[in-house]
Amino acid sequence: MFSLAIREDAVLRPLAPWHAEEFAAHMDRAREHIRPWVGASFVTEGVEGARTLIGKYGERAAQGTGGLYGLWRAGTLVGGTLDFNAAGGSIEVGCWLEPAAVGGGLITDACTAQLNWIFGERGLHRAEWHCRADNVPSAAVARRLGMTLEGTIRENWEFEGARYDTQIWAVLAPEWKK
Repeated sequence: MFSLAIREDAVLRPLAPWHAEEFAAHMDRAREHIRPWVGASFVTEGVEGARTLIGKYGERAAQGTGGLYGLWRAGTLVGGTLDFNAAGGSIEVGCWLEPAAVGGGLITDACTAQLNWIFGERGLHRAEWHCRADNVPSAAVARRLGMTLEGTIRENWEFEGARYDTQIWAVLAPEWKK
């Protein structure tokens, strides 16, 4: 099975259907923390919701249009990365963490490994990062990854009846130096 060591105590590996119970438990710890920042369909409820989400990304992986990767620290699923909408040499990447794993650069290390794979193994040309403009930690990860802020889409993200701006960050393969 594929598993990539991120740090001595952390690994990144694809989420598979047999992780549904573990993902559901993780989502119980992460749900309220990530809900404002990720799409509503990602914030699953229960084992069946987890299995459905993992299956959707499994189909994307089989088609080469995306993937869902869990981030385990000390044997516990604490977050992960994802990529989707792979077309024309471009892909969007994202991430999430439960509160206990925030800080310390774990997600930056995981996304660095993911981008190394996207540019090195998959041979893609462009990786994008979309985040709400008020999501300061997410924008900080994009900066640490060497991405360039390309623009802001005004009021395109709706959450709990309010509209928010979205920032678009990107890095091109020739710019990637990690």
